[in-house]
Amino acid sequence: MTRVLAGPVASRFLAGLGASVLRIDSPTWNEPGVVPEMTLGKRCARLDLTSHDDRQVFEALLKDADILFHGYRADALEQLGYTLGERQHIAPGLIDVSLNAYGWSGPWRNRRGFDSLVQMSSGIAEAGMAWKQTDKPLPLPVQALDHATGYLMAASAIRALAERLDSGRGGSARLSLARTAKLLVEAGQVPQQAALREEDINDQGLVVEQTAWGQAHRLLAPLSISGTPLQWDLPAVELGSHRPQW
Repeated sequence: MTRVLAGPVASRFLAGLGASVLRIDSPTWNEPGVVPEMTLGKRCARLDLTSHDDRQVFEALLKDADILFHGYRADALEQLGYTLGERQHIAPGLIDVSLNAYGWSGPWRNRRGFDSLVQMSSGIAEAGMAWKQTDKPLPLPVQALDHATGYLMAASAIRALAERLDSGRGGSARLSLARTAKLLVEAGQVPQQAALREEDINDQGLVVEQTAWGQAHRLLAPLSISGTPLQWDLPAVELGSHRPQW
């Protein structure tokens, strides 16, 4: 239950490790610019959590889930009646990983935000302005906060699952784009590096993916884990292409 981009990065990574991932969107939501990239390895369904019937479906899905990723405003699920306590009551062993833009306390707790906005309001764009010696804020040229936070979400889920093997109990984690921005700012600048080289054929995977938009070659994953290959069994699909079931 996440949107552009951090949550989908997290669930895509877990899908590459073999997880069965079901993405749930509202009946009218779409994000055409990133769907071919972010639905890799997932089944995608739609539910209306203001509908009694769809709420029953959601609760049945949640009962059988190991991990729930959600990235709405901090109070969004609470307003629908799904507090953390209620979610854990429905699924006692659940690993609940939540994301918002500006953190989980303070006046901006329920404020909407995206990577580009958080870069401008967290100091990253100011640091870029000082580095470039310009008079205008200079954010990073990519959604670095989204991707970094996505991998942190995945790592949080994996760690909580490992702890559940020992304790038998579920767990939870709360992340935010603002916290990731703070970590990046505090890490400081890296030494000057060579410019990125041009993409070549060796950067692409060998498998031809049969997507909803035609055949596709994907770039290789930006990371590797020794002894644990990343592979995705399902091609990218349009949102809402599947029934809401495991």
